[in-house]
Amino acid sequence: MSDKALTEHVGRFVKEKRLEQNKTQQALAHAAGISRSTLSLLEKGETVTLQTLIQVLRTLDQLYVLDVFSVQTLMSPMLLAKMELKKQKRARSKDSTSSTNSTW
Repeated sequence: MSDKALTEHVGRFVKEKRLEQNKTQQALAHAAGISRSTLSLLEKGETVTLQTLIQVLRTLDQLYVLDVFSVQTLMSPMLLAKMELKKQKRARSKDSTSSTNSTW
């Protein structure tokens, strides 16, 4: 998809969700803290800031769509094996003074 096609796709998504929630552009824009004309530009697929998109998605309760951007740290099998070796294998007594103080 081209950049223009992607922005239009996002705009259609925002408009569809707005209409599903039966909100006017004015009501959504006011709730998101942006102007109605900015929301109109977003819905038409015009360039808006990422901040604006986030504000609108938050107001529509659609921030879940940004979950695809989450980064998961992957560990190599060697690092996992090293960490497993370092794990404690036995429990130790918390009262260590009783074993050192002998009555002998």
